[in-house]
Amino acid sequence: MTCGSYAQHSSTNVCVLSLPSKGTNAERVLTASVLTNVTRSMALAWEPDWAVAMSHAHRDTEGGEGKADTWLGWVTYLSRHRGTVPPLPAPVRIEPVEDRGTLIILTPERFTVANPEHIALARRVRELLARAGLMRSDRQPTV
Repeated sequence: MTCGSYAQHSSTNVCVLSLPSKGTNAERVLTASVLTNVTRSMALAWEPDWAVAMSHAHRDTEGGEGKADTWLGWVTYLSRHRGTVPPLPAPVRIEPVEDRGTLIILTPERFTVANPEHIALARRVRELLARAGLMRSDRQPTV
């Protein structure tokens, strides 16, 4: 896991959880319920601007490291100060994280880049969130 800070290389504080892709641990961890609970815990413990649980394959498909924008993964947390999450298409779930922000769970089934419907859904949700101004890392907090 990587947890950022407002340091010289980043304008935001983020938490990124890289998921195992094979083996017993992957099968045990790669469920919507486990990743939702882990991402919620990351948000509560570190109060990041955003947090994400996503595979390396998904990150690489979406442009991944070095990209200035916030990543959208299978499970994504966005801090409340970034703005309000708009309504999103089914099967996406939106859950509050106390008074701190919002979790976005793309699908209840295992998200995989091999499924073109998953990739299309992720891109559609990213587009909706970008239109709402929520996907920029350098966004200034709104009060």
